[in-house]
Amino acid sequence: MLIIWTLIIGFIVGLIARAITPGAHNMGVILTIILGIVGAFVGGYLGTALGLYEVGSQVGIIGSIIGAVIVLLIYGFLARRA
Repeated sequence: MLIIWTLIIGFIVGLIARAITPGAHNMGVILTIILGIVGAFVGGYLGTALGLYEVGSQVGIIGSIIGAVIVLLIYGFLARRA
């Protein structure tokens, strides 16, 4: 059940990150889910490393979205260079 929730939250976070970040993002559902999950890890790591919140905190969703935006910007930069 945890894997299903992770996929759902990852998809939602990925969609929000794609909506926030400017530019055309031609991604499918799978890449959006991966973006959200990786963003959640990045945002969670940065938030806890900086002492902004604890693991499992409700505010972690905001950190996940910020992490997904960072990952999306890096992905867009690398995709343009290739």
